[in-house]
Amino acid sequence: MAALSERKIEIVRTLVEAAPDKVVGNLQMALAETSEDSALGSVRRLVESEVDERRLRNTVLQPIAPMCVGDGRDERALTFPARVLALLWRGLRATAPEEVEEARETFETYDPEESSEESFDQLVRIAAYAVRSREHAGFREAAELADAARPNGAELLASCLDLAPVVRRASRRIPEWLASFSEGSAAAARLAYKDAVAIAEDAGPRFFEMLAAQMAHPWMVLRIISEVMDKPNERYLADSEMAGFGERLLEDIDNALKSIAKFDLDGGPEAARRAGKLVEVITLQIAELETYIDLSRDHGWGHRISKQKASLASVVEGRLRDAEKHVKLALPTEPARLRRIRRAIPRLTLPPDPRTTARAVALLHFTQEIRSSANYGGFSAARLKMLEAVGEHLDSYVDEAVDLLKTGDAEDEHVAEAFLEVAADLSLLVRGEKAADLVRRRTAAATHPDLPFAADG
Repeated sequence: MAALSERKIEIVRTLVEAAPDKVVGNLQMALAETSEDSALGSVRRLVESEVDERRLRNTVLQPIAPMCVGDGRDERALTFPARVLALLWRGLRATAPEEVEEARETFETYDPEESSEESFDQLVRIAAYAVRSREHAGFREAAELADAARPNGAELLASCLDLAPVVRRASRRIPEWLASFSEGSAAAARLAYKDAVAIAEDAGPRFFEMLAAQMAHPWMVLRIISEVMDKPNERYLADSEMAGFGERLLEDIDNALKSIAKFDLDGGPEAARRAGKLVEVITLQIAELETYIDLSRDHGWGHRISKQKASLASVVEGRLRDAEKHVKLALPTEPARLRRIRRAIPRLTLPPDPRTTARAVALLHFTQEIRSSANYGGFSAARLKMLEAVGEHLDSYVDEAVDLLKTGDAEDEHVAEAFLEVAADLSLLVRGEKAADLVRRRTAAATHPDLPFAADG
């Protein structure tokens, strides 16, 4: 097959340059086995060249790269439109080609701990000036996009570029700072902050916004803020220019609580696990606030956090009650027909209800997901009580259903087997694989007594 024409290659080049990093990476993997002399060989070379260029670009612009996401209109974090990153790089390649090549040479043997980063820093300084001057089309478009995304967006972008050399050095120490602060690492954090505000008096919040963007969990930047400010009390922090970081985290907790309270029971195990993970995140976030800010329980943030903890326990306990209720609905019982039998027995007239069963399964997945956060969250006792009650119901139900199968008193043998399979599925989530296997073996032994099953239980 003939190779693509130059015109078509240019079309592909335009599309690839506009594609997100993830798409370009997927293209590279898809074309990895393409031979050099095939029709797509030129496309493979183009994609590989683009991947290499983006690695250089993302290294040079690393301090702002994670801030360039989506449309840049996030009201809860300082961000810029994703296209800004490509436009800045396009502008640098057009206006500072020699400096870009120098950076490329550095990048080829780059070691963050050993290499000089002056060539990278020189490029971000050029970019900051060019965004403000708007003389080149690429920088002008980047500035206009930033302005359209938020008020004074272009100046904020240029100001972040001003801070890029400081953030580049500081970001390498983020893992160390998040783990723990020694006397030396604390001094380094304070020095980095001092360097930032030396560039601009109002640079403090931007500096921490840029550090937060480098983190998997941006709210953990409070650890660094706390160390720089020597563990401030909440009133001091709430009245400072850093107040937004605490307020934002408190709002995140409020929003997560609402999501847990209304998660869709018909959304299946995935929705339930997501809600359970939110519970864990909330407990970690509350612990973060309590550990790194000197709080008062009687007013302000401390009082609000106390209410959030109580709300979390209440919401989770409500879901645990739902779990117990739906397990009993999934395995329904009725009074025995014989007066001398006072205990309830399985109702085996109708087959299991799929929706009720699915809800019970989802809620038990939620219960599993919150086990690691139950102690700190204050709902460990409620969780254990629910699991005990559900376990007792499962034991009783299985015993009675197996007995009805053995004696031939089950109204519908196939319905009984279906309910016992539901019981096995629920046992798996409550007690594990061995418990589920035992239910299935007992069911098989009751329905096929002549076969040599391992155990009857």
